[in-house]
This record gives sequence, C-alpha cells and structure tokens, in this order.
Amino acid sequence: MTDPDLTPASIADDIASRGYATRPLLTAETCRALAGLYGQDALFRKRVIMEHHAYGQGEYKYLAYPLPDTIAALRAALYPPLAAVANQWRKSLGEPESFPPTLPEYLAECHAAGQLRPTPLLLRYEAGGFNCMHQDLYGDLVFPLQVVILLSEPETDFTGGEFILVEQRPRAQSRAEVVPLTQGEAAIFPVHHRPARGTRGMYRLTMRHGVSRIRSGVRQTLGLIFHDAA
Repeated sequence: MTDPDLTPASIADDIASRGYATRPLLTAETCRALAGLYGQDALFRKRVIMEHHAYGQGEYKYLAYPLPDTIAALRAALYPPLAAVANQWRKSLGEPESFPPTLPEYLAECHAAGQLRPTPLLLRYEAGGFNCMHQDLYGDLVFPLQVVILLSEPETDFTGGEFILVEQRPRAQSRAEVVPLTQGEAAIFPVHHRPARGTRGMYRLTMRHGVSRIRSGVRQTLGLIFHDAA
C-alpha cells in the first residue's frame, strides 16, 4: 500500500463535499498481482454471472476466508479511519451505537449476528459489460462505507467503464457523479446513505453506485466491504 492521507477528517471532508473520496493505494505491480488471482478458483467462495440476476453484464467472485494476505491487510488497515468517520456520522444523525475501533472486533459482531461469509470480491468486465446502480447490503449489520480499487489501467487495458455514484436527494432530482480513477486508486464511498445538513438539521442522502458500459478491453477491480454476509 502507498502512503495516502487516510485521516478521518480528510476522508469525511471529501465525502461531504462531493459524495466520495479518492486515494492512491496500490502500485501497478500489486494491481497486476491481485488481478491475476481471478483465475485461482480455490481462493473464492462464490462466482456471480451478473446477467443471470439482471445486475448488469460481467461477473464477480467473492473471496473465501482466509483472504489473500494483501487483501486482508488492506481491509484491516482501512477499517479504523473509516470507522472513525462512520462513528461521527452516527453521532451527527443522533444514533447512539458506535462501531468498534478494529476490524476483528467488528467482524466478531457480524459473526455473532449470523453474518459469517466474507464479502471482499474481485470484479471483471469485458467489452459491453456494465454494473447497474445498486447498494451492497448483506444483512442487518451494515458498515456504512466501502472501497473499490481499480486494478486495470484506463485507456490501456480498457476504455469506458467509469465508476458512477448517484445521490437521491429528498424532494429533489437525483445527482450523478462520475468518479475518475487511475490504476491502483481507491474510491471510498457510502454503502447506502450519508449524512447531510439541511435547513431542518441533519438528514440522510441515499446513495447507489455502478459502472458504465465498457467500450473495449477488460476492466478489473477489487471491492472491499467491511460487513460480512448472512
């Protein structure tokens, strides 16, 4: 992992201003190594063909425990600053609960609630592929932030395939953001909603994310979701 600014305040400020934060996380060499894991079926617990479920066009695979070392280390390192942001969000919305400071403590809560299946995944799209707008909710316990890291090199490995966020504002039209990513760069964004300040105080903005159509080549990404699945 590179040395990006992962302070909770900087991440929270970026998300408050535009709905997401981006940070360079991985070298090109690490990206290629992680993309190469896709063909190693023993590492995965499930493969999803997106067309079979009307999710889009492409496929993804959920990793099994134990996670590959690089992915496990990334997930563990990113959780504490994101938990600090998540706890500030809860406080601003008047929610009394708080997320524990470390990933093992949070996963213990997930597993006690019956959410036992790991959720980090690798996604792969070929020309014509896309991902419909969605939210990654897998059970009653939901960690409100997630991360996607682009493993392929834009304009070299693929064209098109922009990462898109849509913000559904109450009593107003939705707003879309196209998030430009370079190889090894991460987008940090809300899973299902984020707090915003209105004239009557704080409220929740509903968020969805997806990927526009790939025009050529192959696009691969790593998704890091912090709650496990039921």
